[in-house]
Amino acid sequence: MRFPLGSVESGRVGLDSSTVGIVAGRAPVLDLYRTGTGSVPVRSRDWPAGRSGTYREAMGAPYHQFCPVAKAMELLDERWTMLIMRELLTGSRRFNQLRRGLPTMSPTLLSKRMQQLVRAGLVERTVDAGVVEYVPTAAGQELRPIVEAIGAWGIRWIGELGDEDLDPKLLLWDLHRNVDPDLLPDGRTVVAFTFSDVPGKARHWWLVMTADDIDVCDFNPGYDVAVEVTADLRRMVEIWRGDLAWTDALRSGAVQLSGDPGSRRSVPAWFAPSRFAAVPRP
Repeated sequence: MRFPLGSVESGRVGLDSSTVGIVAGRAPVLDLYRTGTGSVPVRSRDWPAGRSGTYREAMGAPYHQFCPVAKAMELLDERWTMLIMRELLTGSRRFNQLRRGLPTMSPTLLSKRMQQLVRAGLVERTVDAGVVEYVPTAAGQELRPIVEAIGAWGIRWIGELGDEDLDPKLLLWDLHRNVDPDLLPDGRTVVAFTFSDVPGKARHWWLVMTADDIDVCDFNPGYDVAVEVTADLRRMVEIWRGDLAWTDALRSGAVQLSGDPGSRRSVPAWFAPSRFAAVPRP
């Protein structure tokens, strides 16, 4: 995931009133929209013009508490909701992009959650020339530091990964959106990944990279391969999370690179670990 994380690297992710839009006063704040002068409370009876339904229809099971944490969690603790916001806040805009970042979520459930988030005012659905995109609203953007803080907490305190947590689709999707195009050579560069412990077609993946676009392919795109990365899936996930350094992985043989010497040297820079990798562990 690629966030402008601020203080995540130091392990000091802080949330203050200016960050999360806490509004003083006694009004029952149900939705927050950032403006140039602060956060504006929007009550259920002031439902934004043009939006169908009610705020309650967008919520999950109620806690029947007036606590603002409880009210927020009525929306946010529905399964997949925060992961959808993670994808939107890292740049996914179209339905198929969201699906690639959430490969085990059914399209039907994703569609339902997107409708809920639009009704709740966290996401705006736009249509341009027949192309549908989903964009976080000001209220959705205010979840960014919360998602970052959850990620930092998770990598610090929940380090154990089961085999069922390892997904080559998600890994390649994360790798592709973390590539810095400025580090790529001119023209097209293709990197092939072979996960030796993954059975069937999911063993082989390709990233086709140019300065303008980076594509994830689960089939051979037919271009010359500059470098091939061979490793167990778990080792590559550990590199991505920051649990295993590229230098240690290459020195031990846990990851093997073959191909053009210049491209082999560039692989660790092209595929830098997640920004969460810098979060201190206990």
